[in-house]
Order: sequence, then structure tokens, then C-alpha cells
Amino acid sequence: MKALQFNVTGTLAELELIERPRPKAGTDEVLVRVAAAGLNTSDVSNVLGKHPYTTLPRTPGRDFSGIVIEGPPEFAGRAVWGTGKEFGFTRNGSHAEFITAPTGGVALKPESLSFSQAAACGVPYTTAWSALQRCGVGKECRLLVIGAAGGVGSAALTLARWLGAEVTAAVRKPGQASALQAQGVPTVLMAPGESLANSAKATLGSGFDVVFDTTGSCLAEAIAVLAPYGRVAIIVAHGDGMVNVPTRDLYRRAGSIVGINSLLLSATDCAAILSRLQPAFDAGQLTPPSGMEERPLVRGVETYGELHRGARCKFVLVAD
Repeated sequence: MKALQFNVTGTLAELELIERPRPKAGTDEVLVRVAAAGLNTSDVSNVLGKHPYTTLPRTPGRDFSGIVIEGPPEFAGRAVWGTGKEFGFTRNGSHAEFITAPTGGVALKPESLSFSQAAACGVPYTTAWSALQRCGVGKECRLLVIGAAGGVGSAALTLARWLGAEVTAAVRKPGQASALQAQGVPTVLMAPGESLANSAKATLGSGFDVVFDTTGSCLAEAIAVLAPYGRVAIIVAHGDGMVNVPTRDLYRRAGSIVGINSLLLSATDCAAILSRLQPAFDAGQLTPPSGMEERPLVRGVETYGELHRGARCKFVLVAD
């Protein structure tokens, strides 16, 4: 079978397309013929050596969808989707023609989603779900999503609306704001040189119960728009990760900062989340991801390079 593989870390030059024997499902495992596999920034950073727990040699890739060809009767021949902290780090990942997974680490794919749409959901939707659950987002919760046009941000919007939250999006580009407003999402355009509180004053009221900063660059501004007892969820930090926090403003609001790390979620954890979302997708209650660009697996090395150089597209590697 074809698979991407890296034997050492540090540069994308170490990533290559190889041929190797097809794996076999072990005890309590399934073998999945991969139809589509999402490409995430964490897959790139993995090859670059940013995750010291990765064991080598390794096939990267966290997210996938496909058909079970070996496994227990309830899964045999069924379409599934999956993701998890093991894939691409401590066991071979999804950027290959076949992948093995724990039996409890896959979920039945929504029939309403294509394989590519399902493969694009893994990390964004499980990350967003984790953030919303840990911050107590539910009915009538006032939520602001910063970076709402990105993969995790857009997942958070659709999930929060499904949960009954009052959702507001925040973005920096007028085109992104127009697109979100056309979908009926109240949107704040974060103007250059203007504070978030000022940009959001029309919708701010007494503040937001939860601010989900998916960008890693707005922590202080997020605290400034919190309601009393509000929570800020963060999923990324730039540079050395050191930032100035307005602690007085935070404690006077009795606010909290909640760190979210999807790499703490096992394949079994993620399968439980995906199983919960599956009927909502099929009922039309959740909006499928859009704007993916499909690439054949044989162009995987090239596509990793494009993402590393700053491409904003959601790439999905598909079977040749």
C-alpha cells in the first residue's frame, strides 16, 4: 500500500511517499480502507518535531473516513470516521491507503456527509466540542467565537447553535464577515487598531459568558469582553507561548481561562464525540464543513509543504 512516512523529524524533507505491506487488524482492532484523510497543522508540526512523544518511523495523519474491511461483524463493510491522539504519533496515522484503529476508536459515519466532509471534521469538531463542553456552553449561553471563519471556529459556531447558545462571530476580514452574516450569524468585524470591546459594542451588552479564542492572539481582549463569571477558552499560543494577562481584569470579573488540547483525547474519546454528532448531521441540525480541497495521496508531500507555507485551505487527502 502507499503511505506517507517520516523516519526522523525536523524538516518536511524527511516526509516521503513509500510502499509497504498492508497492515492487519489485531485483537480488538478494525482495518479501514481510507477513503479520505484530513490534513491539520498538527500533522505538519509532528513531522517538524514539535511533539516529542512521537515514536519513529511513523505515518502521520489524525483524521480519516473510510470502509471497515476487517473487524467485528457490527463494523464489517460499514463506513466509519475517526480521529485521536494516537494516530500519527504513537501508532501509524491516516495518510495512507489503510489504517488500523481500536474497535472502540471509530464511529459510524453520518450518511449525509461525503467521505471528504467526514474526514475534514475530526480535529476541528472534537476540539470545538471539547471547548464548548468544558466551558459549559448550552441554551441561552452568550458565546463569542474569535476566528470564526477557521476550521475550529466554524465548527464551534454550528455546534453552539445546535446546543442552543446565542452565538456571535468575530473575524478580521470584511469578506469573512459578509459570508457569516449571510448565514444569519451576528458578526463582529475586528477593525485594525480598534479594541475588540469597541468593535463589539453593538452586541456586547453586559459581556459574553464564554469567549472562544481560536487564534491565540486575543487573550487580553477576550478577557475585556467577559461577563461576570465568564470563561475564555484557548487552543493555541504563538511564539514562546508567553503572553501578558490582565489578571486584575480577570479576577474582578471572577473569570477563568480554560486550556483546550485535542491531543489529550484518545481515539475512543473522539469516537464517543463523533457518535453523538452523527445523528445531528443526518438530521440536518449540524452544518457540514465546506471549502475543502481534495488532493490525491500521491501529492501528500507537496500538500504538507503548501500548508506549512501558510495555505488557508482545508486539505483532504483522498484515495487515488
